Amino acid sequence: MVKQKLIVTQTKSPIGREGSQRKTLIGLGLNKIGRTRELEDTPSVRGMINKVKHLIKVNDLDA
Repeated sequence: MVKQKLIVTQTKSPIGREGSQRKTLIGLGLNKIGRTRELEDTPSVRGMINKVKHLIKVNDLDA
């Protein structure tokens, strides 16, 4: 069984946002605008993405 992957890119700054949103970005491996990470599509990652969806861009990685 192949795990689905997501490409997550930070598009906006967390300046002026809640501290928990900044920590969520760091948890996703993002801390600078333009930084990109390839993450597994799990419920916990989806929850983190949903929390900061206004600061990031998400694409599915075609296997």
